[in-house]
Amino acid sequence: MPALTPEQVIGVVGAGTMGGGVAQIAAASGHPVRLFDLREDAAGSAISRIDTALARLVVKGRMSQAQRIALTSRIQPCNDVAQLGDCALVIEAVAEELAVKRAVFSDLEQVTGPDAILASNTSSLSITAIAAELKRPERLVGMHFFNPVPLMNLVEVITGLRTDEGVIDSVFATATAWGKHPVRARSTPGFIVNRVARPFYAEALRAIQEQATDVATLDAIMRDCGGFRMGPLELTDLIGQDVNFAVTCAVFNAFYQDPRFTPSLVQQELVLGGLLGRKSGRGFYQYSEQVDPIEPRTAAPAAPPQRITMVGDPRPFQALLDPLAGETIEIRHQDSQKQFLEIDERVRLAVTDGRSATQRTADEPGLPWVVLDLALDLDATPRIAIAAADQASEADTAPVIGLLQRLGKAVSVIDDLPGMIVMRTVCMLANEGADAVNQGVCSAAAVDLAMQKGVNYPRGPLAWAQSIGLGSVVQVLDNLAGTYGEDRYRVSPLLRRAVAAGGNLL
Repeated sequence: MPALTPEQVIGVVGAGTMGGGVAQIAAASGHPVRLFDLREDAAGSAISRIDTALARLVVKGRMSQAQRIALTSRIQPCNDVAQLGDCALVIEAVAEELAVKRAVFSDLEQVTGPDAILASNTSSLSITAIAAELKRPERLVGMHFFNPVPLMNLVEVITGLRTDEGVIDSVFATATAWGKHPVRARSTPGFIVNRVARPFYAEALRAIQEQATDVATLDAIMRDCGGFRMGPLELTDLIGQDVNFAVTCAVFNAFYQDPRFTPSLVQQELVLGGLLGRKSGRGFYQYSEQVDPIEPRTAAPAAPPQRITMVGDPRPFQALLDPLAGETIEIRHQDSQKQFLEIDERVRLAVTDGRSATQRTADEPGLPWVVLDLALDLDATPRIAIAAADQASEADTAPVIGLLQRLGKAVSVIDDLPGMIVMRTVCMLANEGADAVNQGVCSAAAVDLAMQKGVNYPRGPLAWAQSIGLGSVVQVLDNLAGTYGEDRYRVSPLLRRAVAAGGNLL
């Protein structure tokens, strides 16, 4: 089915932040919009907020005054559901409660035509369950927008067990016509984004629980090394610790307490204490003009090494070694099946493989190990995180710090956490994305598009895993599983299958 035409009327139920945003983008695409809310003056207030936001765009020169007037004039406030009777598509954006949504759609089904499409903006409830009591369940679809709707480009188009394929096609095409990036997903807990994103928070919370580093340093590593727009802990403060914790609990329970989604005791303690983040004035951080920002821990200046031996294939280390051309540091090469740098004949240096540096030193006797965390772009990153084996002294680690500093990097030394921070997070994101594909929730392309457009990840997790090497990702996850003895780190069958088939997932 084609996209709805601009002449067709769009209905929106719920005049809160999400409903108002949906009304705005539909009107911006030329549709007459009916905005309905049972609360007195709620729809009118929402239209006023939209107009105020558009006025700021006029001031910035991003919209003309005539365009502003035309857009807001296309949105009509309603206080009677019968006024939605001629809508071709009605999008619900009310409380995230199954009984409430079922009641809304039951009322809508009574007043809309048999060809009208009914859509829920639910972020977590089953589309199949919402549609279960309708006379025309095949007309119900999920349209999960992301906040703020006018700015966030992703729309998850969710199909229930009885949703008509033509309805899905029409909604997908309509979302595209509205300038969004829709992705198709099957109705399962968390859909794509709220499912695949869980490790972004969970691995950070586990690192804090295990005292790997402090809050500010962890967030800095995720921003600077991982390329994420915000660190996971500052992001949970922005979202609200209670909101983020509730979503995690909902996904955990929906998957019958799968250990992969186990909620964090650290986050639970914040919620129990009312430390909910920005909205309460304190979460992981304090939000007060009287409190100075917390700076990440950065190693003090150290002298660079005198000698570096490249063991095995030098390509993984080119970004580290190429800038040293012409330096006084002696660089040698030694053939081997292994890959690491030997620094001043004191320590071995390599990117983490999921083991702690201490365990790696015990497994491979000889010099102690220092491990690097993953970086989105090792050459461009302003910061590098390292961890040293317990068998390494500060004197052993110092030339590694000096080498990285000579390359212009700030160095954050964390405790010897298996898999470090960025690496374990990216591997778990990719693993969850692969499992979603393996279970028929969505395509691999949809995973990567959803995570980039829905939560602004710097790279799609499956494409990222491909660049690391799927074999390396599986190795990291297997080593984490071996360390913790938990099913949390079990490898998706699709990842293992891709490795067996030659390492291609996309």
